[in-house]
Amino acid sequence: MPNNNYREVWFYAMDQIHEEYKNAGPQQETEFKLWFNMTYIEDTDNTITVSVPSEFLWQTMLKKGNIDKIAKKIESLTGQKNIKLQHIVSNENIAETGPSQNPAPQKKNDEKPAFPASQKKHPQLNEAFTFETFIPGEDNSFAYNAALAAAKEPGKRFNPLLLYGGVGLGKTHLMQSIGNYLFQRDEKLKICYISAESFTNEFIWSIGLKAKEMDKFKSKYRNLDVLLIDDIHFLQGKEKVQEELFYTFNALRDKNSQLVFTCDRPVKEMKVFSERLQSRLSNGFSIDLKLPSYETRRAILLNKLKLLDKQIPEDVIDYIAKNIETNVRDLESALTKMTGYAELIQKPVTIEVAQQQLRDIFSSPSAGNISIETIQKVVADMYAISVADLKSKKRDQKYVIPRQIAMYIARQLTEYSFTEVGSEFGGRDHSTVMHSYDKISSEIKIDSSLEARIQLLMREIKDYKK
Repeated sequence: MPNNNYREVWFYAMDQIHEEYKNAGPQQETEFKLWFNMTYIEDTDNTITVSVPSEFLWQTMLKKGNIDKIAKKIESLTGQKNIKLQHIVSNENIAETGPSQNPAPQKKNDEKPAFPASQKKHPQLNEAFTFETFIPGEDNSFAYNAALAAAKEPGKRFNPLLLYGGVGLGKTHLMQSIGNYLFQRDEKLKICYISAESFTNEFIWSIGLKAKEMDKFKSKYRNLDVLLIDDIHFLQGKEKVQEELFYTFNALRDKNSQLVFTCDRPVKEMKVFSERLQSRLSNGFSIDLKLPSYETRRAILLNKLKLLDKQIPEDVIDYIAKNIETNVRDLESALTKMTGYAELIQKPVTIEVAQQQLRDIFSSPSAGNISIETIQKVVADMYAISVADLKSKKRDQKYVIPRQIAMYIARQLTEYSFTEVGSEFGGRDHSTVMHSYDKISSEIKIDSSLEARIQLLMREIKDYKK
């Protein structure tokens, strides 16, 4: 029979591990919240059963060694050997009084996790954007699990949540997944999804009418349970709208409403943006969505084919996954084009056909046609300095860091040698460029915000000539 011999030890062990991560710094504490996200259920002999939000999360925690870490901690506290952890995927219908003695069986891989029976559609949300249709890979698992945690415990963990990154990487998908998840769980929740541009337009319209219209606007947004605002970088330079959002933010936080925002860059890089609103957003969780790896791109394509109930040859899937490195939107566009073409000609598509039909998608600027001048201009604009400053001998940090980043990007996106890059940056020698390249290469491995900034710059550089 199940018992609770290890219950108190479990909580003590988790507290100790939490303290270790907390003492290591805020980033490590965030990692603890994500990668030790499980709840004690019961124990029998030396086996402890826990519940976790998703099978993906359990498998990731296994790979990271976190399950083994907990077992070893309990072994050290109790003197027992061979402590094992097993899991069930948490069910929203588990009663608060305790665990079910007969937990629901695991769903088969080809079944989609079911929502409550109502399946009503929220008027502002795309019903296709759910956690089940989002493909989490190593590159975006942090964002996926943070969004899932926010949905499961709205207003408590990961609040506010800011998801940032380039176009087509899944920010809106995850944001709306939170809204859909909560709406299906409780249709009475006041959930609002809106773009920053629409929020701005509605605000301007309200202040242009009678005072009671502005009161209605404030009442509408300050009494929500969940507020989801897309593309808040649109608010840069719009002082009055930022002020209104600041007060709305405060009102919602005071009532423990969930706030989620998306942006194309880290909030600290926003220009002409209210410091106090920036501070509020920075006090939450800011998570970047990175470009999907080859493995993730391939998984996305296979999942899309399954949803479409279509088939294309494996070598064509591999070809698309290897050659489209931009974003999920481009991947899905290529796949839709290929499946449509296959239906039209009533034949399986080949790599040769894919090369011909996807030329427009593959035609984005490549290393061979990006100029140093473009790189210099985009980087200088981002850091609010001049191109002349980038090329100058000035040693102030406000010039040195952008210069090093620009030289790093030049080596990444062009065929220029170290010597040739140096000559384009005020006649510097190749060793200076090599030093800059090595320095930035090292720093992006430990500084995710710098990595995100460089990815953003590269995307803007590639889009510059389109």
